[in-house]
Amino acid sequence: MTAHPFTRDELLRYARHLALPHMGMEGQIRLREARVLCVGAGGLGSPVALYLAAAGVGTLGLVDHDEVDVSNLQRQILHGTSDVGRSKLSSARERLSDLNPHVEVETHAERLTSANALEILEGYDVVVDGTDNFPTRYLVNDACVLLGIPTVYGSIFRWEGQASVFADGDGPCYRCLFREPPPPGLVPNCAEGGVLGVLPGIIGSVQAMETLKLLLGVGTTLSGRLLIFDALEMSWREVALRRNPDCPVCGDEPTQTELIDYERFCGVGAPGSGAGVGDDHASGEVEEITPGELQALLEGDEPPFLLDVREPWEWSVSNLEARGARLIPLDELSDRLGEIPPDRPVVTYCKSGGRSARAAAFLSARRSAPVRNLAGGIVAWAREMDPDLAVV
Repeated sequence: MTAHPFTRDELLRYARHLALPHMGMEGQIRLREARVLCVGAGGLGSPVALYLAAAGVGTLGLVDHDEVDVSNLQRQILHGTSDVGRSKLSSARERLSDLNPHVEVETHAERLTSANALEILEGYDVVVDGTDNFPTRYLVNDACVLLGIPTVYGSIFRWEGQASVFADGDGPCYRCLFREPPPPGLVPNCAEGGVLGVLPGIIGSVQAMETLKLLLGVGTTLSGRLLIFDALEMSWREVALRRNPDCPVCGDEPTQTELIDYERFCGVGAPGSGAGVGDDHASGEVEEITPGELQALLEGDEPPFLLDVREPWEWSVSNLEARGARLIPLDELSDRLGEIPPDRPVVTYCKSGGRSARAAAFLSARRSAPVRNLAGGIVAWAREMDPDLAVV
């Protein structure tokens, strides 16, 4: 390996690394020459990006298209209160550059899709999966398999987290573990199910460690192993994984050799399928109504029945009760249909439109009166109609 001299600041910054067995100057040079892409700058992406930047990974790429919301701050430690409303990538770039100005931060301010994934991922040595929804998770896995890039996987749910390394050499990929996605609506996202803020910090730190080991070529990675963490019990357990020779993506004779429509694959947007699984921003194939259109209807002679399908704690923070809204949480909807006037038009809403799209699809199949979904949910209503309304 060609030696590249470090500046005095870098030598001081990485002094503890340089003294470390299996690292030294050669290892630090490996990190400086490495390129890592983190998909997501949220709960998992925050500790990953911070630790990789601090470690001196030369080029750190970030993919994210969201803005910082105050409800993110409980776990997404890349961002601060002053960043609320800003692009997550702008916030992340500033924080990472301040942490280590020797790291080049590449930002991709777009939603990762089948159309752009191969182009964005190509050229990186490792891809870290910091996503929170199944379509993107399968997309990242398949793109990495096709490109021959190892993926460092992490996921969180309430009090439990998982981590592994996929598509590394002859190791298994995510499809070997989960060939098919769960039924739509079975697994709620963080907004619906909640998550302890420190949990993504723990799992993200594991992902950062695995990434550094892959780059340095040291130790035994989690390839072929699924690490499961239970925060309530403070316990770790391990499940052995093997590559499936019949895997449609990484198997001996793969049947899928290109990227597909992952939202359709995961059932997102299909009528009655549970649109928005793992993605509170999905709207599904239901008729939508804008905040302005809803305002006009509510002020008319025959206002619609306004149905809030969020959780009671969300309702307690902010709601549209003054506009006539009624709370029926999504998981109680099938048992409380009798509370909804059968002949009155209905408008459903939640935080951002995902859960309420599922509710609208469910109701549309069971009643003749029109059912529409508030596009963008109460977040859009607050932004366009009531800026003083607090939403979480």
